[in-house]
Amino acid sequence: MNYYSTSDLRHKATLEQAVIKGLAPDGGLYMPQKIPVLPAAFLRNMSAMTLQELAYAVASFALNGDVPASVLHDIVFDAFYFDIPLVKTANGNNVLELFHGPTMAFKDVGTRFMARLLNYYRTRHPEWRTLNVLVPTSGDTGSAVANSFWRMPGVNVYVLYPRGAVNKIQKAQFASLGSNVTAVEVNGSFDDCKSLVEDAFMDADLNEAMRLTSAMSINYARIVPQMVYYFWAYAQLVRQQADVSNLVFAVPCSNLGNLASGLMAQAMGLPVKRFISVENQNNIFYNYVKTGVFTPKPTQYSIAPALDAGCPNNFGRIVDLLGSHEGICRQIHAYSYDDNQIIETIQQTYHDEDYLLDPHTAVAYRAMLQDLRPGETGVALATAHPAKLKTLMERIINETVDLPPQLSRFVSADLHVTKMNNGFTAFKRLLLDNAERC
Repeated sequence: MNYYSTSDLRHKATLEQAVIKGLAPDGGLYMPQKIPVLPAAFLRNMSAMTLQELAYAVASFALNGDVPASVLHDIVFDAFYFDIPLVKTANGNNVLELFHGPTMAFKDVGTRFMARLLNYYRTRHPEWRTLNVLVPTSGDTGSAVANSFWRMPGVNVYVLYPRGAVNKIQKAQFASLGSNVTAVEVNGSFDDCKSLVEDAFMDADLNEAMRLTSAMSINYARIVPQMVYYFWAYAQLVRQQADVSNLVFAVPCSNLGNLASGLMAQAMGLPVKRFISVENQNNIFYNYVKTGVFTPKPTQYSIAPALDAGCPNNFGRIVDLLGSHEGICRQIHAYSYDDNQIIETIQQTYHDEDYLLDPHTAVAYRAMLQDLRPGETGVALATAHPAKLKTLMERIINETVDLPPQLSRFVSADLHVTKMNNGFTAFKRLLLDNAERC
């Protein structure tokens, strides 16, 4: 199956080309020429499947045979080794916990799948010297990508993060690894880090000297596995004999990759009534839904750092899937909350429902309760473990938050950081110098 660019429908690429490059040469995002629709029998029977079986079936349909069945089977079963439970709060509200992977954030799902698919393509090309993965992060993406590729032969990872904007545990999850992972501290914002990566893909010198790819959610290999947990939530609801005739997902949004994945699952046949997109004060998509005008703005830092994005880079996929502002408004209800509202939601839910929400999940949970109508079943996506923001959470609830083993091992880890002034010239020099050493 071919893939086109959202900026130029005439541009075509194979799945391998789309995954390796991440971003189309014209700056557009890759989308499949046709989104395969799952047979009705699959939807009727998927509640009997394990998570790995369901993930393999969804990925097989989505990729339409472009990856050999045995290879895809190994990729999926290795990537989806942890649970993704649908839990109920004391008041019976549904939360899909996506944070039981190695770095305790939902991005483990997409990055583990993507790393293994990229490695498959790398091994098919012995002439490739080194594959260089570039990823900007406000915390969770960097740790998930770094751990997914850590010590993978023939792969170098560069994690760019804004100085002073990533907490100690998140930073340690990628800056303590060493080996093939380089942590680059940029004297700028998260949007500056994103721009450096995007500029690198457009630079002829870099692309001649190095084979570059991105692990941001712009990469289609991140979108495919994230579709899976929407189907998995539906399957668990069916097992619980819940009413799934009017299903609504509340999705924390920053770069809109998670929301795009849900819309892709819907296009593949998952019966979803609508989606709720929820942002913090970096409410670019919220403003677009309300006004029809997409206006990026400088990032504002918040207590929900994974939502701090001033230019959501999957916006093109949302428009491509739904066609127009009118189509988007039919399928998506948008909300935005500030720090005080997030804190209020965390405190109230912990007190009233005995469930601790991290700040990113809190926005989705609050919007779900605000938006649901009688007869609808809502699912809020929980995208990070509360302990990833341990100090903040303890301040909010005035209680100790225990660190799970996946996080406690990073508390006293030694960090290895390359500091860099903001600017593409400095970043290009860093990459080229490293390429010369390889």
